[in-house]
Amino acid sequence: MTFVYILECSDGSYYTGWTTDLDRRVAAHNAGQGGRYTRSRRPVELVYWEEQPDRRSAQQRELALKRWPRSRKLALIAGFRPGDLQSQGIS
Repeated sequence: MTFVYILECSDGSYYTGWTTDLDRRVAAHNAGQGGRYTRSRRPVELVYWEEQPDRRSAQQRELALKRWPRSRKLALIAGFRPGDLQSQGIS
């Protein structure tokens, strides 16, 4: 599975990325081994994710989300219901 995700950093900013392993990637960010942006903004919290069919789709969606204004990202995060994804095997 491939995912696009949004992290909330300790300074209140957001970081968007993609991965094939959410748990491993969030742990890497919190260990200072993730993106350069998050290294000085730890700890980070996973606030949004969505599954994508393949890496290319994930990369395209990541770029689209990165271009969104903060207000639109906040609305996306506010409407996110992680429990709805449990039935898909995503935790």
